[in-house]
Amino acid sequence: MRFMIIVKANADTEAGVMPDEQLLGAMVDYHEALAKAGVLLDATGLKPSSAGWRVRYDKGERTIIDGPFAETKELIAGYTLIQVRSREEAMEWVRRFPAPHGKQASGEIEVRQLFELDDFTPGESIARFRELDAQL
Repeated sequence: MRFMIIVKANADTEAGVMPDEQLLGAMVDYHEALAKAGVLLDATGLKPSSAGWRVRYDKGERTIIDGPFAETKELIAGYTLIQVRSREEAMEWVRRFPAPHGKQASGEIEVRQLFELDDFTPGESIARFRELDAQL
């Protein structure tokens, strides 16, 4: 089972403020523990939405919308991707996640389970995804 731990953005992350040494130390300690346990798949921070864009789809048309985006509560500042045996194991790891913006700052993380190919009805498209997955 794969889970994504999503760090929600705040005004500082959207302003490009880099984490201090104490927070970076707590994050590397946590991610080293994940790696040592063999459950870490990927992790990184994201640059502010001012460096990004969105693609809006509407009635067959695509529109590019450049950042920044106003609602920081809807933005992601970073993520950690883990693979564990159960939801309960994921919850145990998430309980250890450092406060994402520092011990004294407000913040929020969201955890979402990823779909696996076995979750879908078998068919030609899923078979093609399996082939692609094998190539990667």
